[in-house]
Amino acid sequence: MRVGIAHRFGWAVAVTASGDQVVDRRRIELIEPGMPTAPIHHDGGPHALHQRAAPLDDDELARLVADVRSSITRSTAAAFDALTNDIREPIVSISLRAWGANFPADVATQRRVPYESHADSTMYRKILTEQAHVCGWLVHCFDAKTVQAHATRVLGTRADNILNGPRATLGPPWMKDHRIAFAARSSLTDRNGIRR
Repeated sequence: MRVGIAHRFGWAVAVTASGDQVVDRRRIELIEPGMPTAPIHHDGGPHALHQRAAPLDDDELARLVADVRSSITRSTAAAFDALTNDIREPIVSISLRAWGANFPADVATQRRVPYESHADSTMYRKILTEQAHVCGWLVHCFDAKTVQAHATRVLGTRADNILNGPRATLGPPWMKDHRIAFAARSSLTDRNGIRR
C-alpha cells in the first residue's frame, strides 16, 4: 500500500492505494485542537495583515513553535496509527510535497522573508517525514505543480480513468487535493521508468 498526502495547515488529505485502486481516503488531523496552525506566519511574521496580535519576540516564538511541533508530532502519529490499523495491510511509503533543500532551522531566520511564508508548511512536511520513518515507511517527495502531469505521462491512456475515476466509484469528495495525493503515489517510477 502507498499513501499520497496533500497537506494544509493543520490537516491533510490522505489517499491510500494498492496499484491503481483507492482503498482509503480520509482527512487526517495534523495538530491538536486549539493550537495555532501557522505560528511563524501568524504569530511571528512581518505582515500585519496575517498577524493575530503583536508579533512575538524570537524566544517567545521559538517556545510556541516547539509546542506546536510537539502537538503536530502527537497528532500525526495518532493519524498514522489509525490509518495503519484501518488498512490492515502493510503501508510501504508515503508521498508528500517537496520542500526547499537547506531550509533554515532557526526561528529568527524562518520569521523573515522569504522563509516565513514557507516555514509552517515545511514544519508539517518534516514532521510527516519523521513520523513516516517511525512507521518504517519510505518517503517520496513530489512537486505539486507538476505531479498530475507526471502521473498522466506515467499512466498513459489510463490516466483520466485512474485519476478521476474514484469520484464516480467512491462518490464525493474527490477534489484537487485527492487527485494530487493519488497522482503522487501513482507517479512513482524506478530508475528504469517502471512504475512501482
